[in-house]
Amino acid sequence: MKTVPKSLRNFFWDVAVEKLNINKKKDFVISRLLNKGDIKAAKWVEKIYRKEKIKKVLQKSRDFSLINGSFWALIYGLPLSQVKCFQEPYRSLRKKLWPY
Repeated sequence: MKTVPKSLRNFFWDVAVEKLNINKKKDFVISRLLNKGDIKAAKWVEKIYRKEKIKKVLQKSRDFSLINGSFWALIYGLPLSQVKCFQEPYRSLRKKLWPY
């Protein structure tokens, strides 16, 4: 089992990263690193996971911020209408909870 490199473990502050199976928890790892990570994290994600899998995570995960969601949609050629964080009810809910 591959694990998250030590240099990226600080992005998983809320889980036991040494027990994190990056093959079983692909969606979580991809979402966390692309949304909260830096350029080093993004390069690692692209090295480990297929482009199609990354696109599917963008389409399924509502956890992306609107800024990160739009950035990665542009990078992977996805229309915003296919990115989960831009779909209702998630977009309205974000504005209601954080109206800034």
